[in-house]
Amino acid sequence: MRKRRISGLYAVTPATPDTDWLNARVEAVLAGGARVVQYRNKSADRQLRHRQAGSLLGLCRAYRALLIVNDDVGLAREVDADGVHLGRADQPLAEARAALGAGKLIGVSCYDSLARALAARQLGADYVAFGSFFPSSVKPEAVRAPVELLRAARAALELPIVAIGGVTPDNGGALIEAGADGLAVISALFGVPDSLSAAQAFAGLFALAHEPRSIDTGR
Repeated sequence: MRKRRISGLYAVTPATPDTDWLNARVEAVLAGGARVVQYRNKSADRQLRHRQAGSLLGLCRAYRALLIVNDDVGLAREVDADGVHLGRADQPLAEARAALGAGKLIGVSCYDSLARALAARQLGADYVAFGSFFPSSVKPEAVRAPVELLRAARAALELPIVAIGGVTPDNGGALIEAGADGLAVISALFGVPDSLSAAQAFAGLFALAHEPRSIDTGR
């Protein structure tokens, strides 16, 4: 079966023990136009992580969105998620592919490194992520990536490119224009009072980017 291509609003969940709150917020961002949800919770025990990932998978299926699990290849396999996202310190890509099979998506964090992205492509990654492009309250110590990196990556890679780090509806358009296929967002979706409206604002950036542009003929 052909794998779906990563694109659009890519919602990354905050860590919370409150599964009802998490489900309600994720459903709101899905209703607002999120195309991908990454389940990320590094502090919960195995039982809670399994329960939360399973419930989010049901929501993603209902909205025809993708569920990606952060870091945990075993959990992604257990709940039959659409894929896994790997960072620098996580399981090697080749091992993740062997565990998940060819039909699942594997994304790789590449920070500010085009070389890392090129290597990930050679190893069979399905998409790459760069950032942090802007200051982030989730990872204040994260390395900063220049917007120009997206243009260089777009010229060198045919893979989907995701931009992350301090992304908001105000700055996200510039990242899409520079070459990002997806915007990965945590705080601007889940740290605001109205997650539905926030997701709609992000979805609007992609709709605007894909609108046909009129040509000024000078007449």
